[in-house]
Amino acid sequence: MKANYVSENDDAKVAYTVLYVLPFYLSPTTRPSPTLSRDAPSVIRARIHFVTISVTLSTTATFYILATRTNASPLEMLRLLGWYPIGVLELIKTLLLTALLFAGPLLEKAVIEDRWKDWIRGQPLNETLSSWIGWRNYVAGPVTEELLFRSLLVPLHLLAPLPPHRVILLTPLYFGIAHIHHFYEFILTHPHTPWAPSIMRSLIQFTYTTMFGWYATFVFIRTGNVVAATLTHTFCNWAGLPRVWGRVEPRVAMGGPVIRAKEDSGSEPGMDPKSSLRWSAAYYVLLVAGAAGFQQCLWTLTESPRALAKVG
Repeated sequence: MKANYVSENDDAKVAYTVLYVLPFYLSPTTRPSPTLSRDAPSVIRARIHFVTISVTLSTTATFYILATRTNASPLEMLRLLGWYPIGVLELIKTLLLTALLFAGPLLEKAVIEDRWKDWIRGQPLNETLSSWIGWRNYVAGPVTEELLFRSLLVPLHLLAPLPPHRVILLTPLYFGIAHIHHFYEFILTHPHTPWAPSIMRSLIQFTYTTMFGWYATFVFIRTGNVVAATLTHTFCNWAGLPRVWGRVEPRVAMGGPVIRAKEDSGSEPGMDPKSSLRWSAAYYVLLVAGAAGFQQCLWTLTESPRALAKVG
């Protein structure tokens, strides 16, 4: 029975991953081309439609496996999937923990770039809800990916049974692999980019998506709360990778606001060198202090009576 259950889990994790990614390339409405970007609204809408179907099918399969291979009641199955109960305290603690890791970037966004007023007015939320890219990056992506790679796959592995630390290390690999297809999309839409930097880009993406997967799986198992993992995913997508080098430069309006793209670097007109040095020092001090605080509070802020398993 155990061997059959483990075999079913192996089949499930492969099938779920393939079912999630494959529809992106089966239909011309979801398949990118040299003239059709993955960021095109029509592509995003079609992909959200297909991944919703994929996750629904995977969820149905998981409920079937749990119902036929365990004696869990419907309520117990919801608890195993992290759907119920939703602890508000776990949500707050998890977001606080994640914010510690991004203390430097939060300073840069809120104070140095003076976005805190926009946050109070809810402008970023309005922009997100009015953009298909925003819906994909901050709503549909985090919700469907956390449902599949955390809520569905993790409980099946815990019941196999596999030790929690192995589940934390292994299951995010499928999350990372599920993002490798971006390599194909990148070379398709950037045909003049050499292969070496394209491959390096994909390896970096695989690395940080897998590392995030380790953290999200840890949070999910420790809190038993898929919403906590989903909000963490949304927060990390919004924050992006923290700056780990370079000078932090506040923007000073001279004859109008200065607009800078992500790719731009170097000094701009209107920069105050002394102010830039001060902000840079504050940023990196907070970045290091936040990372230290994250490590210190990792276990405390993820502790919950609803944990799916004991880690460590």
